[in-house]
Amino acid sequence: MDILIAGVGGQGIILASRAIGAAALKTGLRVRTAETIGMAQREGSVVSHVRLGATTAGPLIPRGRADILLALEPAEACRYLDYLKPDGRALISTTPVVPVMASLGATPYPLEDILDYLRNNIARCHFLAAPALAGQAGSHRALNMVMLGALTNLDLPFQAETLLAAALKLLPDRVHDVNRRAFQLGKQALEV
Repeated sequence: MDILIAGVGGQGIILASRAIGAAALKTGLRVRTAETIGMAQREGSVVSHVRLGATTAGPLIPRGRADILLALEPAEACRYLDYLKPDGRALISTTPVVPVMASLGATPYPLEDILDYLRNNIARCHFLAAPALAGQAGSHRALNMVMLGALTNLDLPFQAETLLAAALKLLPDRVHDVNRRAFQLGKQALEV
C-alpha cells in the first residue's frame, strides 16, 4: 500500500508518516518513506511518501500509483493529485492554510473551486473538517491525529489501536490525552 501525505509546514505531516511507518513495522510489514520538506518552517509545501510492504520498490511513490492521498490542506491535495491512482482514495481536510499573499488580498484562494475540483476528479474522495475536530479535542495542533484516526477507516493493513499507539510514542506524555481524543474524533467522523 502506498500512502502520500501532503500539507504545509507545521501540520504534523512528518509525525503522521513516522506513525504510519512504525505501526506497519509493528505488524511485520516492510516500510519505505521519503519526505520533501522545502520551506516547511514557513508554511511551505510538505509531502511524505509512505510505502508499506514494499520489497524492491524505492521510497518515492511514482505518479499515478498512490493508493491513498492524505491531504491536510485542500490546495496541497490539488498539487499532489496526480500521484493518486485512478481507483485510489483521498482523505482531505477542508480547511485551508491561506498563503500570505492571499490573506493580504494580492491573490485569491478559491476554496470552493478547489473543493469542487477535487470532488470532480477523485472518484473515492472523503472530506473532513479536521481542524474543527482537533479544536473539539482540545488543540488545533492535533489536526494530524484527527486525520490519522479517519485514515484508519480506509482499509489499512493494521489495526487503529496499533496506529494510535505508534503515534503516541512519538509525542510527549503531556499531550497524549488531547491526541487520543483527536484520533477518536477523526475515526468516528469517517466511520462507514
